[in-house]
Amino acid sequence: MLTLLLVGLAGFLAQLVSGTLGMGYGMTATTALVVFGTAPAIASASAHFAQVGTSLASGVSHWRFRNVDWRAVGILAGPGSVGAVIGAVLLVSFSADFATGWMSVILFALGVYVLVRFAFLRVGKLITEKRPGVRFLAPLGLVAGFVDATGGGGWGPVATTTLLSSGRLEPRKVVGSVQMAEFAVTVSASLAFLAALSLHGMDFAVVAALLIGGVLAAPIGAVLTRRMPPRLLGTAAGGLIVLTNGWQLLGALGAAPVVIALVYVALTAFLVTALLAALRSMSEERRINALVGEDGVNAAAERARR
Repeated sequence: MLTLLLVGLAGFLAQLVSGTLGMGYGMTATTALVVFGTAPAIASASAHFAQVGTSLASGVSHWRFRNVDWRAVGILAGPGSVGAVIGAVLLVSFSADFATGWMSVILFALGVYVLVRFAFLRVGKLITEKRPGVRFLAPLGLVAGFVDATGGGGWGPVATTTLLSSGRLEPRKVVGSVQMAEFAVTVSASLAFLAALSLHGMDFAVVAALLIGGVLAAPIGAVLTRRMPPRLLGTAAGGLIVLTNGWQLLGALGAAPVVIALVYVALTAFLVTALLAALRSMSEERRINALVGEDGVNAAAERARR
């Protein structure tokens, strides 16, 4: 019973992170299950089965709060589903060690880019006017779906990170759209696991605990996404990616404990600096917006007097 409660808490925290930042459910839930002694393929399958419900709940919550760009969802979902099916079949047949190491390198680099972009970029340069098209979103969905299934998670980190780094959608719509498309991807991966994996080791009570915890957290994540400022949301997303994948990358390289400790002290200092820079930029943006608003009111009053 205690294990199921802990799994439910892991599902709640995983979905809270995923619903707020658009990433982290699969990686968090799969990691927790592996810690509890579950085989990697079974852990990935369990997380995906639970995520069918949590991704639907999260997607609907984001839709209600108008965080979804339906054009982006439509383009991402199809290729993402294809990639997830391929990845699920390969995970059952082969070791995912190489894919996990490769994913850590890519995501760490993208996480640093997102962190720098949203924490340090000049005011007014966060979002470009060019919207994401098929040539950008379709390959992204295919790769993200494949990484998600082979690594036990990765749809959000790959898709959300890349969309955030492109600057082609505001952060809250990036998170909401990726979460909504994730439902189709998760269903496809789950069906592929059902077809390719022997489920004798599957504990559906664990799946139910993950699902219940995630569904409870879904509306909270959607509210936080809408209310968090873009700079803060982007900086938090980048920081999460850097910390998570930095640990995996150092482990894959066989770094000594003292090296890992020193690297994480440096990363923590960098993240604190980035957060302070983001807060300063937010303060400056509010000041500029207030001045613009005051100038507009004064101009209108002047026109009225004339």
